[in-house]
Amino acid sequence: MTPTLAQLDRCFQRILPGVIATADADGVPNVNYVSQLVVVDERHLALSYQFATKTRANLAANPRAALEVYDPLTLDAYRLELRLARVETAGPSFDLLAARITALASHTGLADVFKLRAAYVCEVLAIERRAGFIAGPDVAPPPARDPLAEAAGLMRVSERIAAAADLDGLLVGALAALADGFGFHHGRILVPDGDGRLVTIASHGYADGAGGEVRVGEGLIGVVAQTRRLVRALGIDADLRYARELRAEIARGAGASRLAPEVPLPGLPDARSQLALPLLAHDRLLGVLALESRDTLTFAQWHEPFLQVLANQIALSMEHMAERDDDEPPAPSLAPPPLAHRARTFCYYANDDCVFVDDAYLVRNVPGKILWKLLRAFAADGRTAWSNRELRLDPTLGLPALKDNLESRLILLRKRLADKCPELALVPTRRGHFRLEVACRPTLIERASA
Repeated sequence: MTPTLAQLDRCFQRILPGVIATADADGVPNVNYVSQLVVVDERHLALSYQFATKTRANLAANPRAALEVYDPLTLDAYRLELRLARVETAGPSFDLLAARITALASHTGLADVFKLRAAYVCEVLAIERRAGFIAGPDVAPPPARDPLAEAAGLMRVSERIAAAADLDGLLVGALAALADGFGFHHGRILVPDGDGRLVTIASHGYADGAGGEVRVGEGLIGVVAQTRRLVRALGIDADLRYARELRAEIARGAGASRLAPEVPLPGLPDARSQLALPLLAHDRLLGVLALESRDTLTFAQWHEPFLQVLANQIALSMEHMAERDDDEPPAPSLAPPPLAHRARTFCYYANDDCVFVDDAYLVRNVPGKILWKLLRAFAADGRTAWSNRELRLDPTLGLPALKDNLESRLILLRKRLADKCPELALVPTRRGHFRLEVACRPTLIERASA
């Protein structure tokens, strides 16, 4: 039975590099490795073109090619007969290839070098399994999927989302359910901070908590935020080795000035597979759900539609919770409790709304402005009780006119305080209200810039 392109998904993930053979107009053959592949539909495959290569020239002269790919689990080899159908410089296939390449290039400082120029869309005329590629007995195939177990995992995540009472419970619960139901033990949710960055407000499986940042457009997470497309990347370790070898070659030549520094990103330093999805509600980016694993083959093709359904549900729940501010005024502040003897110095820098505690970075941007507002009010008259609505209506905080998810900024602030300054705490009191608890003697300093 002839396999379909969908059944060869593992072979197209570049875990084991594929090989393409072409010939020029005179029939002289050329063999080269394939960079990136993506399935367009049941009969077409798209190949990436980044550099001026002999493969490209041969396809222009002779549109036929043979592609050999390898299954990284079974080590089966498949030979595909191809015919160049068209060259695309825009569209879904081009965008997906570009997102993968841009993520790798930005992470390794090759954004000005490693760019997708075109997608070569080829018709697949025939597929055959190469007999005898591996000597000896066949490798056992992977276990078959269990649709009932998959549906049960989907149901558990959905139940956790539906049962969440607040945004923090929603995000933390969803990540925990993904770990329990699907075995995705490393995940984080990042939200835009209004300054071209995404900041982590919930994570599972990491030693670090909230606060890890990614610039929009950098790495897989940043590219997903920029393009608003799901991206799945397998064999990351091999891709990074290739990119770094290319970087070293360029550095030895005349192109060193085009290289940017490598970008350290939050997450596993030895991740081998990643999958990131945009959290969208009414075409508005609310965040990115990012999953990764040390196992190269953790994320399969079928996970994409499953996780997109959950991402949509998370995004809609986030938007709904942003609309749930209580209209009641905050309760009167209680008399502040006796302060601990420890003194802590908080310094606010107005140029970037950054707050340091005892010379150590704490938080910045909107969460920094919120914290400074709370601390100044406490220092002035001992105020501790606040409402989300009051903060949302404060023009000095710079929240956009469009309904903004203030709760995500409060979650970040709450977790950063728990990690870096436990003498301060934001304690929810009822829906849309919280209390600032102070267990130190704060000294406040405000400066224009660092």
